Amino acid sequence: MHLEVLVEEPSAKAALDRLLPKAMVNRHTFTVHAFTGKSNLMGNLLSRLRGYASRFRNDPVTADWRIVVLIDEDRQNCLELKQAILDAGRAAGIEQRVLARVAVEELEAWYLGDLAAIRAAYPGVPATLNKKRGLRDPDSVAGGTWEALDRVLKKAGYPAGLRKIAAAEAIAPYMEPGRNTSHSFQVFWQGVERLLGEAEVQR
Repeated sequence: MHLEVLVEEPSAKAALDRLLPKAMVNRHTFTVHAFTGKSNLMGNLLSRLRGYASRFRNDPVTADWRIVVLIDEDRQNCLELKQAILDAGRAAGIEQRVLARVAVEELEAWYLGDLAAIRAAYPGVPATLNKKRGLRDPDSVAGGTWEALDRVLKKAGYPAGLRKIAAAEAIAPYMEPGRNTSHSFQVFWQGVERLLGEAEVQR
């Protein structure tokens, strides 16, 4: 199976380029495409999916392709965001090929869900970080997960002003999906594994 993964920004691409190979066995492949923000992704999603639909009709090589759309929640309604993605898939005639997933509330919550990965990339971060109030549930961090991670690193002696792509490149290689405590990460990962598992059954 081949996954076409659509994300809203380059930092998400940097993270998934390093994470998804952990799921890619038995010749599965993927390509991550980054947009320039959520509004850019959502504004172009229908035309992009229609382009895929046309290719699916005309290119037998794409018979086992699936499309994964990942966006940040950003304090919006998660179910409505997912439905908007699926509605675009339905309008393009390929809803069954589209997996809609939302990072709650931002991708940085997924990093906070894997303390060991953060500490591997930034050893000065304390091992007790996930016991601190406000950080125990990475999907419920108040005030923004990007800001929270920036504060954590600054307190540990790293420069303020977290660069998203640099953080993704540093942390994602050390992430282990099975230990991540972010529920939204687990929903995303299980969705990817389900798609790949369906491909194995069909062989």
